[in-house]
Amino acid sequence: MELHKPPPRPRQPEGCLTVAIRVPLRIFVLVLVVPVRMAWDALVVTGRFLRDTVFRPLGRALLWVGKALFVWPFVGLWRYVLVPVGKALAWLGTVLVVVPAGWLYRSVLTPVGHALAWLARGAGAGLGWVYARLLTPVEHAVTRLLKGIGAVLAALGIGVCTAVARLVRYLLVVPARWVYEWILAPVGRAVARCVRGLGWLLGLIATGIGVALYWTLRVLLVLPALALWRWVLAPVGRFLAVVAREIGDALGHAWRIAGRISRAVGRALGTLFRWIFVEPVRWVYRTVLTPVGHVVRDAVLRPVAEGARVAGRAVREALASARDTVRQARADFRRMLFGEPRQPAAMDRREPHGPATRSLGSSTTALTKD
Repeated sequence: MELHKPPPRPRQPEGCLTVAIRVPLRIFVLVLVVPVRMAWDALVVTGRFLRDTVFRPLGRALLWVGKALFVWPFVGLWRYVLVPVGKALAWLGTVLVVVPAGWLYRSVLTPVGHALAWLARGAGAGLGWVYARLLTPVEHAVTRLLKGIGAVLAALGIGVCTAVARLVRYLLVVPARWVYEWILAPVGRAVARCVRGLGWLLGLIATGIGVALYWTLRVLLVLPALALWRWVLAPVGRFLAVVAREIGDALGHAWRIAGRISRAVGRALGTLFRWIFVEPVRWVYRTVLTPVGHVVRDAVLRPVAEGARVAGRAVREALASARDTVRQARADFRRMLFGEPRQPAAMDRREPHGPATRSLGSSTTALTKD
């Protein structure tokens, strides 16, 4: 899938000030950045060399040592100590706890629970009979009695409540309504009108004071600040932005050029090192050491190796013959002290031949012999 790159932005027209700042700034920044880039590239190469030749093997060795000191002992402890001990404890727990608990549950607790359940069902049936036959009639009688008493008290209370309500109405409600309609409501309306007029007057005064403060602050603070921003800070900011952008572009351009210079210097140093050291060493190895090594191999090492193999073969044969001689002398000495060893009697375990051959019709066995 092809990625569609966005079209490049059209370059904005640049002024003479930008061009005048760009060229000397890029030259100055390039002079400053080249040593930094070369030092950085040298540090990168040194770090990669140390990583590949020192840190990575050291890390692997430390990892192996850590495994040997911490991981493998704990693995062995877990595998050969804790797991067998855990299995043994689990077996003991099963034998000493689970099996007796199961027997106790099946043989003791289950029958006792069945007996208690039967007793509870009997007690519940007895309590149900008592509730249905004794408590329910008593409850119905008490309920009817209380309903009658309540009806009598309600009849008495209705008359009393009606008299009290009429007294409260004519002694409190009617006078309070008259006071509210003819005294409190007119006074409240007059007070509300006074408060609204006072609020309108205060609002008018506050609006005037606010307009005066607004124009005073606008003339004394806002307009000077706006002029300062428009005619001083904005041009200075644009100039500083152009300078900062040019510095950033110059740093990027100088960093890329310094990288190319550093790469060229590195290649030149590598070529010089190869011509001064590697090529002479290779030439010496190819034209001097290799023929000398071949001559030494053909004239010295191979004859010495062949002689060493012949000598080793002779030494092995001498040792084998000496071993056989010692073994024969030991056997002769044992025979001289203890005599010849007794040979086991030869026994013929094969089937008899000729007329003595076994058959089912002849009595040749111990059981059927006459």
